[in-house]
Amino acid sequence: MFYRLILSNSDAKIILVLIPRVASIFFVIFQVLGMVSYPGGTIHDLSTNGYLFTSNFFSDMGAYQARNGEPNYLSMIFFSISLMLVGGTFALYYLVLPKVFGNNNRNYFLSWIGTIFALGGSICLIGTGLTPTDLVFDLHVFFANNIFHCFLITSFFYSIVIFDTVILEKRYAFGYVVFFISILLYVGVLQFGPSVSTGKSELIFQVVAQKLIVIIFFLTVFHQTFGLSKLQIDQ
Repeated sequence: MFYRLILSNSDAKIILVLIPRVASIFFVIFQVLGMVSYPGGTIHDLSTNGYLFTSNFFSDMGAYQARNGEPNYLSMIFFSISLMLVGGTFALYYLVLPKVFGNNNRNYFLSWIGTIFALGGSICLIGTGLTPTDLVFDLHVFFANNIFHCFLITSFFYSIVIFDTVILEKRYAFGYVVFFISILLYVGVLQFGPSVSTGKSELIFQVVAQKLIVIIFFLTVFHQTFGLSKLQIDQ
């Protein structure tokens, strides 16, 4: 019922093209504002001033208190809003995306498997934004890590679907395969990478890896919108 309501009352292209583009832009804006307003401190150096791009995780912005001990309310608000925004956007995006591949039963089925896990990843995005790492660390880590576990499965199934279909140009399929491989590598970093508590170089490695996968994540979705914008999607 809810799915039919979305499709009957909304332009699918708005959800698949316009909203993801706008949400991506606002995500960047809110993240920049969060970084600018972050007081300072890293895991290994509590005395640093401001946000250090290679030494502070995104989650540092979402903490109730900055690592240098100062209140972090403004940065936390920007961080939370940005993740709730993209979580809601991706939930809508992947709910409508199977409609694009509805002319093939196999692809429609596989795309829905991808969508189910994307919804899980979207919930984890929102959960990450609502769980300050310094107050509920374990729950925050659960949500943050499972964003990538869920979207790893999503990217796997949608890579198969987009490669198999003639609806989108193959360059969009290759883009999704790069997305899948990138998330797979990052999940490997999460599972087997060096601990941030070991030293500053290990912290930088983990922080940079996180920044790269987030950039690839949004570039992939943004790239796909150009292919989807060319399609005639039946309402």
